[in-house]
Amino acid sequence: MSRSDGVVAVGAGLLRGVSEGDLWVFRGVPYASSPGGAGRLRRPRPPTSWIGVRDALSWGPIAPQPPAMPGLSIPNDPSASDEDCLSLNIWTPGLDDRRRPVLVWVHGGGFTTGSGSSAIYRGDRLARRGDAVVVTLNYRLGALGFLAHPALGDESGMRCGNWGVFDQVAALEWVHEHVGAFGGDPQNVTVFGESAGAMSIALLLSSSVCGRLFHRAVVQSGPPATASTEWGARRAERLAELAGVEPARGLVRESLERLETQELVRATQDLANEVSSDAGLPLPLLPVVDGELITQPPAEAISEGAAARVPFLIGTTRDEAALFMELDPAAQDLDIGGVVRRVRRIATKDSAQTLVEAYRDAREARDEPATPRALLTAITTDYVFRLPSLALATASYKYQPGTFAYLFTWESPFLGGIFGSPHGLEIPFVFGTVENEVIGRFSGSGPRAFELSGGMQEAWLAFAHTGDPSCDALGDWPAYDPLRRPTMVLGPGGGIEDDPRSPERLAWDEAGIEIAGGFHHEVQHA
Repeated sequence: MSRSDGVVAVGAGLLRGVSEGDLWVFRGVPYASSPGGAGRLRRPRPPTSWIGVRDALSWGPIAPQPPAMPGLSIPNDPSASDEDCLSLNIWTPGLDDRRRPVLVWVHGGGFTTGSGSSAIYRGDRLARRGDAVVVTLNYRLGALGFLAHPALGDESGMRCGNWGVFDQVAALEWVHEHVGAFGGDPQNVTVFGESAGAMSIALLLSSSVCGRLFHRAVVQSGPPATASTEWGARRAERLAELAGVEPARGLVRESLERLETQELVRATQDLANEVSSDAGLPLPLLPVVDGELITQPPAEAISEGAAARVPFLIGTTRDEAALFMELDPAAQDLDIGGVVRRVRRIATKDSAQTLVEAYRDAREARDEPATPRALLTAITTDYVFRLPSLALATASYKYQPGTFAYLFTWESPFLGGIFGSPHGLEIPFVFGTVENEVIGRFSGSGPRAFELSGGMQEAWLAFAHTGDPSCDALGDWPAYDPLRRPTMVLGPGGGIEDDPRSPERLAWDEAGIEIAGGFHHEVQHA
């Protein structure tokens, strides 16, 4: 048996993949041992060795998580979950020594849901189109991945959480060590991700693995969000109460290790239901500044040059918050006064009024809807996603000339187009999965969608190959700078635009509201 037979030797043993047309595919490859049992709430350990040839033909279990909301899942996506979830999937054009660029995808889902094996993230089109190796991965979620408390110290002296982020590092370590056997170049690895996956990448950009385990980064709708260890400890104690661990303030490792997996999932969901909003991020758990992997708020570290060696592509969708507004019953019938009251959570009374009026005027000038709901969607989008992303691009620009920005404006036809260009819509365009009939109902399909998807795939692949997303399909893509602010608009009538939607951006300065490149300070005392 040899690589020509689809059998590859890795550290733990022999793996057999499957030939699918002109690609080799390996599914459910363990990059770490099971984090269940004695491995719960501890750092990932190397995978257990096996004897003989292990078939890598089926998706591995997904991380334990709540069931998907009706209508928001893709039929036939893997749903069987287990704590033994630390696996990855590989698509490669050849099991040879070609040293192709490697793209590693980190999925989103609010640090509580998702998996690398969803149909929306299938890597075959990217691998085939760009002669590249594509990897997707699972990592621990919810309490199992992000519970942080001093009582959870381990033998290494680790006193906090970030278990899910350490999983991502372990997967990158595995890729660094083994991807050469799959036709990839371990010295040319691009990490890309969306939402919580992009937030994770922003964290890794500030860590010691930046430039060592990956060499380019794409952050899609996810500036960094971190909390203090004190915030994490309070959340852990409340989650323990919800899980029936008493007394919560005497929380100890053994009590959490004895809980059934689904009890921890349920408690995480109950905690999420209690959380209304933390600076626009209604997330029950977050990575924390642990003093080791993450030594300071990532936006600060990047501003000080932590990611200076890594070309960086960042962007958002135009209407990120539209989907969240639909899931927020209190947002359905707000009037302008209600919008102002919402904005006062992050601003004074006078500045909130000024901001809402500026957004109304800017949208009316472009002949865009300026209803209360449209205004709240736009303001939330900018506060949580777009403006922090631009702040992060500005921070990167100081040290890395290969910094690029985009704004995705294609609109979803789903439910009559009520979402506009919402959070997550760009993902199937990057992977080319707009061609999937089910996904296409949300993303849109047809010649124009396929053309935009093709252009985005070419740009992401060009960036992985060279660190520059310029390509034939989209044309020249100039690097970002905080004066011109050149941005690639990805949608109908798109192209390079300097400082798109600048009236809204400037309104925050006029209202005296500071926007940072992340959310550490806003949540550390919540």
